[in-house]
Amino acid sequence: MRPYRCSEKFRVNANGKRIDVWLIYRCVSCDNSWNFTILERQNRHDIEPALLAALESNDPALARRFAFDAAALRNRAGRLEESSDVTVRKELLDGEPGRADALALELRPEGTTPLRLDRLLAGELGLSRSRLQALDDRRRLTLEPDGAKALRKPVRDGLAVRIDLAGEADCRAILLAACR
Repeated sequence: MRPYRCSEKFRVNANGKRIDVWLIYRCVSCDNSWNFTILERQNRHDIEPALLAALESNDPALARRFAFDAAALRNRAGRLEESSDVTVRKELLDGEPGRADALALELRPEGTTPLRLDRLLAGELGLSRSRLQALDDRRRLTLEPDGAKALRKPVRDGLAVRIDLAGEADCRAILLAACR
């Protein structure tokens, strides 16, 4: 199956007082389209006027909100490519690169993402997910505001991660790799 990308365009179709709305996706290689149903056979008077106006004008923020609704997409499409559109701000804590033993990360995804936190951190830090789980089990990984249960959940906006690597044999190598 070929990947599809959101066109950020809605198709609004009216049949009398009933309205159908789709968000249009395009195949990245052949421009074939797939329509993601937003509204189906809704009475025009039951749709909030501001929402209808946003749909008819292809409001980019609304299109992104629907495009990143992973649960709804997974229900209709079956399989999703994980997007890594997450801004990661890294900061060494307690010293310079040669002496620091802790790292703070702030995560800002572009909308919602199905990308799990452990997968993102593994890629950013060059660590295995089992190693991250071990750090979490030893309480060397602090997640705010979600706490320990967030490691295997999708990345959420504003999640702060603190990793204490004091006493880890490869502390310096991890910190140097993370701050490149």
